[in-house]
Amino acid sequence: NAGRGVCEVKFLMIGDVIGEPGRKAISAFVRPLRQERGIDLVVANVENLAGGFGVNEKALRELKDSGVDVFTSGNHIWDKKEVEGCWGPWPTLLRPANYPSGVPGRGECLVTTHGGDLVGVVNVMGRVFMPVDVDDPFPSAKASVARLRSQGDKAVLVDMHAETTSEKVA
Repeated sequence: NAGRGVCEVKFLMIGDVIGEPGRKAISAFVRPLRQERGIDLVVANVENLAGGFGVNEKALRELKDSGVDVFTSGNHIWDKKEVEGCWGPWPTLLRPANYPSGVPGRGECLVTTHGGDLVGVVNVMGRVFMPVDVDDPFPSAKASVARLRSQGDKAVLVDMHAETTSEKVA
């Protein structure tokens, strides 16, 4: 990446935050970790955030107040009807980018870190053993990364929500 320099942004990526116990753990640990480690951006998977299934605004607010910047998801993002009201007010709430066109929400976002760097985040979902029919995640991720790169970001994080290790590694 000629001209971009070395990426010195520190990220904390958190796997599936499940219900109240997960929210309590985030509340207890994220802010101290950010301080101690100089973390610039926190990304958490929230598809099971509210009561163990789906999301709602109250639970998202709790995580935001605890220091989470970007919220990724997977197939369970739709488990609570309240998610419909979250897409507008929560521009950093992501659903997999490889959902078919016309599905509400967004699969990528561009954020400014606490250190002032522009960083892209992409959320895609695998297809093996998933109960949802989605597009191939690899071309989708590649297109999202290219879009974000064209906007001058310093780095792009890709969150691959999948059941199989082989898809996650690929």
